[in-house]
Amino acid sequence: METGMLHLHSILRWIILLLLLVCLFQAISKSTAVRKTSLWLLISAHLMLIVGVYQWVAGRYGINKGLPDGIELMKDKFYRFFWIEHPLLMILAIILITVARGKAKNLNYKSVTWLLIIALLAILAAVPWPFREIVGDGRTWFPGM
Repeated sequence: METGMLHLHSILRWIILLLLLVCLFQAISKSTAVRKTSLWLLISAHLMLIVGVYQWVAGRYGINKGLPDGIELMKDKFYRFFWIEHPLLMILAIILITVARGKAKNLNYKSVTWLLIIALLAILAAVPWPFREIVGDGRTWFPGM
């Protein structure tokens, strides 16, 4: 189940990024379709939050398993990223997406655009991309790798 949840979390990342870009394009072009797209973005983001909270608590490196002996949380890049930085930035992005959805219902395009741009930047900063040094210290979030 742990591996399945991790893969679902990873697949949802691409769905959210795609919907975020479509929604952003619709807001910039002032299309009324932003109402429907923002709803799908909101649903995907909140589903991602539920899966992410599960991963954060009960995943391979979840907080319920505790830190390995001799590791201090704030001094270890890997645990600090996955226990603090990643969740905080993603929760911020989901809050911004939620507020943007409210603005999209009223067709406030300028607000939607700025909120989604900030959410996109937060997501891009918080995703554990394979090329990031922060996760390149030999440990991997993906089991079996």
